[in-house]
Amino acid sequence: MLEELFSRNKKWSEARKVEKPDYFGRLSKLQQPEYLWIGCSDSRVPANVIAGLEPGEVFVHRNVANLIHATDLNMLSVVEYAVNQLDVKHIIICGHYGCGGIRAAVTGGRFGLIDHWLQPIRDTADSHFECRECNRWSDENLDRLCEASVAEQVQRLARTPTMQAAWLLGKDVSIHGWIYGLNDGLLSDLNCTLTGNQLPAKARRAY
Repeated sequence: MLEELFSRNKKWSEARKVEKPDYFGRLSKLQQPEYLWIGCSDSRVPANVIAGLEPGEVFVHRNVANLIHATDLNMLSVVEYAVNQLDVKHIIICGHYGCGGIRAAVTGGRFGLIDHWLQPIRDTADSHFECRECNRWSDENLDRLCEASVAEQVQRLARTPTMQAAWLLGKDVSIHGWIYGLNDGLLSDLNCTLTGNQLPAKARRAY
């Protein structure tokens, strides 16, 4: 099975060179993406594919349920590099309907270490829904929780020292919350965008 991946890679490389002979030469010289995508690790949600972007056009960080943890040095390093070195203009936090992490967080099961990782989802459920941890979550309510979680992650990222410092320096970068539908392949804007000028006063306090 692994050999098949090498074979597919070779065919893909050859096809790109036939289409654009200088494709890899241009791609290897410079990375200037306008977007940082913070998405879910779910294999059905590849950032550049669903957004119709080419390699090099989007900087990507993915984790289970697209969460923002103030102690996640991996994610924070990606954000800092994207904002300060790559000068991205848009940070997109994208969740998706049917997210297994969302369901696992609130349906009463215990899965080990990941239960700690999913805590922000339970916190969001506590503040937005009557039933946090029970077996009565409908698919519709889970979808609403997906949306609410994305909006909360936008707020959490905006409160990080990295973003606060960037905005104080006048960096032109916005944080957006989007959701992706596995059933129709469409992206939707959740209209929770934050910029340095629009940041609520209570969110100006860094963690």
